[in-house]
Amino acid sequence: MAKVNLVTAINMALDAEMARNGDMIILGEDVGREGGVFRVTDGLREKYGADRVVDTPLTEAGIVGSALGLSVGGMLPVPEIQFEGFLHLALDMLCNQIARYRTRSRGLYPVRMVLRVPWGGGIRAPEHHSDSPETYLVHTPGLTVVTPSGPYDAKGLMTAALRHPDPVIFCEPKRIYRAIKEEVPEDDYEVPIGVANVVREGTDVTIVAWAAMVREAMKAVEILEAEGVKAEVIDLRTLSPMDSATVVESVRKTGRLVITHEAPRTLGLGAELAARVSEEVLTSLLAPIERVTGYDTVMPLFKLENEYMPDAAKIVAGARNAMSF
Repeated sequence: MAKVNLVTAINMALDAEMARNGDMIILGEDVGREGGVFRVTDGLREKYGADRVVDTPLTEAGIVGSALGLSVGGMLPVPEIQFEGFLHLALDMLCNQIARYRTRSRGLYPVRMVLRVPWGGGIRAPEHHSDSPETYLVHTPGLTVVTPSGPYDAKGLMTAALRHPDPVIFCEPKRIYRAIKEEVPEDDYEVPIGVANVVREGTDVTIVAWAAMVREAMKAVEILEAEGVKAEVIDLRTLSPMDSATVVESVRKTGRLVITHEAPRTLGLGAELAARVSEEVLTSLLAPIERVTGYDTVMPLFKLENEYMPDAAKIVAGARNAMSF
Protein backbone atom coordinates (compact mmCIF):
# COMPACT_ATOMS: atom_id res chain seq x y z
CA MET A 1 0.00 0.00 0.00
CA ALA A 2 1.43 3.36 -1.05
CA LYS A 3 0.12 6.90 -0.59
CA VAL A 4 0.18 8.39 -4.09
CA ASN A 5 -1.42 11.07 -6.22
CA LEU A 6 -3.75 10.60 -9.17
CA VAL A 7 -0.96 10.75 -11.77
CA THR A 8 0.97 7.95 -10.09
CA ALA A 9 -2.16 5.86 -9.55
CA ILE A 10 -3.01 5.90 -13.27
CA ASN A 11 0.60 5.15 -14.13
CA MET A 12 0.50 2.16 -11.78
CA ALA A 13 -2.58 0.77 -13.55
CA LEU A 14 -1.07 1.25 -17.02
CA ASP A 15 2.21 -0.32 -15.94
CA ALA A 16 0.57 -3.37 -14.38
CA GLU A 17 -1.67 -4.02 -17.39
CA MET A 18 1.20 -3.58 -19.87
CA ALA A 19 3.12 -6.22 -17.96
CA ARG A 20 0.10 -8.53 -17.96
CA ASN A 21 -1.06 -7.95 -21.55
CA GLY A 22 1.56 -7.97 -24.27
CA ASP A 23 -1.00 -6.67 -26.80
CA MET A 24 -1.43 -3.36 -24.99
CA ILE A 25 0.07 -0.32 -26.71
CA ILE A 26 0.11 3.36 -25.65
CA LEU A 27 0.17 6.06 -28.31
CA GLY A 28 -0.10 9.84 -28.40
CA GLU A 29 1.71 13.14 -28.54
CA ASP A 30 4.77 13.13 -26.22
CA VAL A 31 3.66 10.04 -24.30
CA GLY A 32 7.01 8.30 -24.80
CA ARG A 33 10.18 10.31 -24.33
CA GLU A 34 8.46 13.01 -22.29
CA GLY A 35 6.12 10.70 -20.41
CA GLY A 36 3.17 12.89 -21.37
CA VAL A 37 2.54 16.56 -20.64
CA PHE A 38 1.46 15.64 -17.10
CA ARG A 39 3.94 12.71 -16.82
CA VAL A 40 1.19 10.11 -16.53
CA THR A 41 3.09 7.70 -18.82
CA ASP A 42 6.49 8.54 -17.34
CA GLY A 43 8.92 5.61 -17.39
CA LEU A 44 6.77 3.29 -19.48
CA ARG A 45 8.73 3.78 -22.72
CA GLU A 46 11.96 2.91 -20.95
CA LYS A 47 10.36 -0.19 -19.45
CA TYR A 48 8.40 -1.52 -22.44
CA GLY A 49 10.14 0.00 -25.45
CA ALA A 50 9.34 2.53 -28.16
CA ASP A 51 7.26 0.01 -30.11
CA ARG A 52 4.73 -0.21 -27.25
CA VAL A 53 4.80 3.41 -26.04
CA VAL A 54 4.65 5.36 -29.27
CA ASP A 55 5.14 9.08 -29.81
CA THR A 56 2.84 10.22 -32.62
CA PRO A 57 2.55 13.32 -34.80
CA LEU A 58 0.15 16.07 -33.73
CA THR A 59 -2.95 14.60 -35.34
CA GLU A 60 -5.79 13.73 -33.01
CA ALA A 61 -7.93 12.13 -35.72
CA GLY A 62 -4.89 10.12 -36.79
CA ILE A 63 -4.14 8.97 -33.24
CA VAL A 64 -7.69 7.77 -32.63
CA GLY A 65 -8.04 6.35 -36.15
CA SER A 66 -4.82 4.40 -35.69
CA ALA A 67 -6.13 3.10 -32.38
CA LEU A 68 -9.25 1.84 -34.17
CA GLY A 69 -7.14 -0.10 -36.65
CA LEU A 70 -4.96 -1.53 -33.88
CA SER A 71 -8.03 -2.65 -31.95
CA VAL A 72 -9.67 -4.33 -34.93
CA GLY A 73 -6.32 -6.04 -35.50
CA GLY A 74 -6.40 -7.56 -32.02
CA MET A 75 -4.38 -5.06 -30.00
CA LEU A 76 -5.43 -3.10 -26.91
CA PRO A 77 -4.59 0.52 -27.77
CA VAL A 78 -4.52 3.28 -25.15
CA PRO A 79 -4.42 6.55 -27.11
CA GLU A 80 -4.00 9.88 -25.36
CA ILE A 81 -5.47 13.22 -26.40
CA GLN A 82 -3.15 15.79 -24.86
CA PHE A 83 -5.96 18.16 -23.74
CA GLU A 84 -9.75 17.80 -23.92
CA GLY A 85 -10.06 20.85 -26.17
CA PHE A 86 -8.41 18.92 -28.99
CA LEU A 87 -10.73 15.94 -28.63
CA HIS A 88 -13.20 17.47 -31.10
CA LEU A 89 -10.75 16.81 -33.93
CA ALA A 90 -11.22 13.10 -33.26
CA LEU A 91 -15.01 13.07 -32.79
CA ASP A 92 -15.60 11.77 -36.31
CA MET A 93 -13.52 8.68 -35.55
CA LEU A 94 -15.04 8.31 -32.09
CA CYS A 95 -18.72 8.94 -32.80
CA ASN A 96 -19.10 7.79 -36.42
CA GLN A 97 -16.71 4.86 -36.36
CA ILE A 98 -15.51 3.51 -33.00
CA ALA A 99 -18.81 3.86 -31.12
CA ARG A 100 -20.67 2.07 -33.93
CA TYR A 101 -18.25 -0.73 -34.77
CA ARG A 102 -19.79 -3.41 -32.55
CA THR A 103 -23.25 -2.77 -34.01
CA ARG A 104 -21.98 -2.26 -37.56
CA SER A 105 -20.11 -5.57 -37.54
CA ARG A 106 -22.89 -7.36 -35.60
CA GLY A 107 -20.46 -8.08 -32.79
CA LEU A 108 -17.67 -9.39 -35.01
CA TYR A 109 -15.36 -6.44 -34.28
CA PRO A 110 -15.96 -4.98 -30.82
CA VAL A 111 -13.48 -2.13 -30.36
CA ARG A 112 -11.47 -2.46 -27.17
CA MET A 113 -9.58 0.71 -26.32
CA VAL A 114 -9.16 3.24 -23.55
CA LEU A 115 -8.90 6.83 -24.73
CA ARG A 116 -7.20 8.95 -22.04
CA VAL A 117 -8.01 12.67 -21.89
CA PRO A 118 -6.88 15.29 -19.33
CA TRP A 119 -10.09 17.09 -18.42
CA GLY A 120 -11.49 20.30 -16.95
CA GLY A 121 -10.25 23.64 -15.65
CA GLY A 122 -8.47 25.01 -12.65
CA ILE A 123 -4.85 24.97 -13.84
CA ARG A 124 -4.62 28.48 -15.34
CA ALA A 125 -4.25 27.14 -18.87
CA PRO A 126 -4.91 28.91 -22.19
CA GLU A 127 -7.94 28.44 -24.43
CA HIS A 128 -8.82 24.84 -25.47
CA HIS A 129 -7.12 23.49 -22.35
CA SER A 130 -9.78 23.81 -19.63
CA ASP A 131 -13.15 22.60 -20.92
CA SER A 132 -15.49 19.80 -19.82
CA PRO A 133 -17.15 18.48 -22.99
CA GLU A 134 -18.45 15.22 -21.53
CA THR A 135 -21.92 15.78 -22.97
CA TYR A 136 -20.68 15.11 -26.52
CA LEU A 137 -19.45 11.69 -25.45
CA VAL A 138 -22.27 10.70 -23.10
CA HIS A 139 -24.77 11.51 -25.85
CA THR A 140 -23.07 8.99 -28.16
CA PRO A 141 -24.34 5.39 -27.84
CA GLY A 142 -21.50 2.88 -27.75
CA LEU A 143 -19.05 4.90 -25.66
CA THR A 144 -18.41 4.29 -21.97
CA VAL A 145 -17.29 7.43 -20.13
CA VAL A 146 -15.61 7.34 -16.71
CA THR A 147 -13.86 9.91 -14.52
CA PRO A 148 -12.18 9.40 -11.14
CA SER A 149 -12.22 11.84 -8.23
CA GLY A 150 -9.18 10.47 -6.44
CA PRO A 151 -6.15 8.15 -6.76
CA TYR A 152 -7.78 4.96 -5.39
CA ASP A 153 -10.64 5.13 -7.87
CA ALA A 154 -8.26 6.23 -10.63
CA LYS A 155 -6.22 3.05 -10.49
CA GLY A 156 -9.25 0.80 -10.05
CA LEU A 157 -11.29 2.46 -12.80
CA MET A 158 -8.34 2.41 -15.21
CA THR A 159 -7.77 -1.27 -14.55
CA ALA A 160 -11.46 -1.99 -15.15
CA ALA A 161 -11.42 0.16 -18.30
CA LEU A 162 -8.43 -1.69 -19.73
CA ARG A 163 -10.35 -4.96 -19.36
CA HIS A 164 -13.66 -3.61 -20.66
CA PRO A 165 -14.91 -5.16 -23.92
CA ASP A 166 -15.93 -1.83 -25.50
CA PRO A 167 -14.35 1.61 -25.97
CA VAL A 168 -13.88 3.64 -22.81
CA ILE A 169 -13.20 7.36 -22.58
CA PHE A 170 -11.14 7.95 -19.43
CA CYS A 171 -11.51 11.60 -18.37
CA GLU A 172 -8.69 12.63 -16.05
CA PRO A 173 -9.43 15.76 -13.92
CA LYS A 174 -6.17 17.63 -14.34
CA ARG A 175 -7.00 20.07 -11.53
CA ILE A 176 -6.47 17.27 -8.98
CA TYR A 177 -3.69 15.36 -10.75
CA ARG A 178 -1.36 16.18 -7.84
CA ALA A 179 -3.74 17.80 -5.35
CA ILE A 180 -4.84 14.63 -3.57
CA LYS A 181 -2.95 11.64 -2.18
CA GLU A 182 -4.63 8.42 -1.05
CA GLU A 183 -3.62 4.93 -0.01
CA VAL A 184 -3.55 2.86 -3.20
CA PRO A 185 -2.90 -0.91 -3.12
CA GLU A 186 -0.06 -2.16 -5.25
CA ASP A 187 -2.07 -5.36 -5.78
CA ASP A 188 -4.53 -5.79 -8.64
CA TYR A 189 -8.06 -4.47 -8.08
CA GLU A 190 -10.91 -2.98 -10.09
CA VAL A 191 -13.47 -0.28 -9.36
CA PRO A 192 -16.62 -1.41 -11.17
CA ILE A 193 -17.72 0.63 -14.16
CA GLY A 194 -21.32 1.87 -14.01
CA VAL A 195 -21.53 2.07 -10.21
CA ALA A 196 -21.68 5.40 -8.36
CA ASN A 197 -20.03 5.84 -4.98
CA VAL A 198 -21.76 7.23 -1.90
CA VAL A 199 -18.79 9.17 -0.56
CA ARG A 200 -20.61 10.44 2.50
CA GLU A 201 -23.99 9.55 3.94
CA GLY A 202 -26.53 12.17 4.98
CA THR A 203 -30.23 12.71 5.53
CA ASP A 204 -31.10 16.28 4.51
CA VAL A 205 -29.86 16.90 0.96
CA THR A 206 -28.14 14.88 -1.76
CA ILE A 207 -25.17 16.44 -3.55
CA VAL A 208 -24.05 14.73 -6.77
CA ALA A 209 -20.68 15.52 -8.32
CA TRP A 210 -17.90 13.92 -10.33
CA ALA A 211 -14.20 14.41 -11.01
CA ALA A 212 -12.70 17.52 -9.36
CA MET A 213 -16.13 18.69 -8.19
CA VAL A 214 -16.30 15.88 -5.62
CA ARG A 215 -13.57 17.62 -3.66
CA GLU A 216 -15.53 20.89 -3.73
CA ALA A 217 -18.67 19.03 -2.65
CA MET A 218 -16.84 17.59 0.35
CA LYS A 219 -15.68 21.08 1.35
CA ALA A 220 -19.29 22.24 1.08
CA VAL A 221 -20.42 19.41 3.35
CA GLU A 222 -18.20 20.68 6.17
CA ILE A 223 -19.74 24.14 5.94
CA LEU A 224 -23.27 22.74 5.81
CA GLU A 225 -22.65 20.44 8.76
CA ALA A 226 -21.72 23.46 10.88
CA GLU A 227 -25.17 24.83 9.99
CA GLY A 228 -26.86 21.59 11.08
CA VAL A 229 -27.41 20.24 7.55
CA LYS A 230 -26.39 16.64 6.93
CA ALA A 231 -25.58 16.26 3.25
CA GLU A 232 -25.13 13.01 1.35
CA VAL A 233 -22.43 13.16 -1.36
CA ILE A 234 -22.48 10.87 -4.40
CA ASP A 235 -19.63 10.58 -6.87
CA LEU A 236 -21.04 9.31 -10.18
CA ARG A 237 -17.61 7.97 -11.31
CA THR A 238 -19.15 6.57 -14.50
CA LEU A 239 -20.92 9.19 -16.61
CA SER A 240 -22.12 6.68 -19.20
CA PRO A 241 -23.78 4.39 -18.35
CA MET A 242 -24.94 6.61 -15.50
CA ASP A 243 -25.90 5.01 -12.20
CA SER A 244 -28.96 7.18 -11.65
CA ALA A 245 -30.54 4.47 -9.48
CA THR A 246 -28.14 5.25 -6.62
CA VAL A 247 -29.04 8.94 -6.89
CA VAL A 248 -32.77 8.18 -6.99
CA GLU A 249 -32.55 6.10 -3.80
CA SER A 250 -30.66 8.88 -2.06
CA VAL A 251 -33.20 11.53 -3.08
CA ARG A 252 -36.01 9.26 -1.97
CA LYS A 253 -34.42 9.53 1.49
CA THR A 254 -33.31 13.20 1.57
CA GLY A 255 -35.99 14.84 -0.61
CA ARG A 256 -33.53 17.40 -1.97
CA LEU A 257 -30.94 17.31 -4.75
CA VAL A 258 -28.02 19.52 -5.74
CA ILE A 259 -26.02 18.59 -8.87
CA THR A 260 -22.69 20.24 -9.63
CA HIS A 261 -20.42 20.06 -12.68
CA GLU A 262 -17.85 22.23 -14.46
CA ALA A 263 -19.51 22.02 -17.88
CA PRO A 264 -21.94 24.73 -19.07
CA ARG A 265 -25.44 24.56 -17.62
CA THR A 266 -27.46 24.09 -20.82
CA LEU A 267 -27.67 20.40 -21.77
CA GLY A 268 -25.07 19.58 -19.14
CA LEU A 269 -25.18 16.11 -17.61
CA GLY A 270 -26.94 17.60 -14.59
CA ALA A 271 -30.01 18.28 -16.73
CA GLU A 272 -30.28 14.60 -17.69
CA LEU A 273 -29.82 13.47 -14.11
CA ALA A 274 -32.42 15.95 -12.89
CA ALA A 275 -34.87 14.63 -15.49
CA ARG A 276 -34.33 11.04 -14.40
CA VAL A 277 -34.82 11.88 -10.74
CA SER A 278 -38.00 13.84 -11.54
CA GLU A 279 -39.36 10.89 -13.51
CA GLU A 280 -38.65 8.41 -10.72
CA VAL A 281 -39.24 10.22 -7.42
CA LEU A 282 -41.07 13.47 -8.17
CA THR A 283 -43.35 13.04 -5.17
CA SER A 284 -40.34 12.60 -2.87
CA LEU A 285 -38.89 15.99 -3.77
CA LEU A 286 -39.30 18.65 -1.09
CA ALA A 287 -37.68 21.40 -3.19
CA PRO A 288 -36.77 22.11 -6.82
CA ILE A 289 -33.57 20.42 -8.00
CA GLU A 290 -30.60 22.79 -7.85
CA ARG A 291 -27.85 22.81 -10.52
CA VAL A 292 -24.50 24.42 -9.66
CA THR A 293 -22.58 24.52 -12.92
CA GLY A 294 -20.33 26.44 -15.25
CA TYR A 295 -21.87 29.23 -17.30
CA ASP A 296 -23.12 29.12 -20.88
CA THR A 297 -20.00 30.90 -22.07
CA VAL A 298 -16.56 29.98 -23.31
CA MET A 299 -14.30 29.10 -20.39
CA PRO A 300 -12.50 32.40 -19.62
CA LEU A 301 -8.75 32.79 -19.32
CA PHE A 302 -7.18 32.35 -15.91
CA LYS A 303 -7.97 35.83 -14.54
CA LEU A 304 -11.68 34.94 -14.44
CA GLU A 305 -11.41 31.15 -14.34
CA ASN A 306 -12.30 30.89 -10.66
CA GLU A 307 -15.36 33.08 -11.23
CA TYR A 308 -16.57 30.64 -13.88
CA MET A 309 -16.03 27.36 -12.05
CA PRO A 310 -18.31 25.96 -9.36
CA ASP A 311 -16.77 25.82 -5.90
CA ALA A 312 -17.72 24.94 -2.34
CA ALA A 313 -19.34 28.32 -1.71
CA LYS A 314 -21.60 28.00 -4.76
CA ILE A 315 -22.54 24.45 -3.80
CA VAL A 316 -23.39 25.60 -0.28
CA ALA A 317 -25.61 28.33 -1.76
CA GLY A 318 -27.42 25.73 -3.86
CA ALA A 319 -27.94 23.50 -0.83
CA ARG A 320 -29.25 26.43 1.22
CA ASN A 321 -31.76 27.21 -1.52
CA ALA A 322 -32.96 23.63 -1.45
CA MET A 323 -33.19 23.60 2.35
CA SER A 324 -35.08 26.91 2.56
CA PHE A 325 -37.72 26.16 -0.07
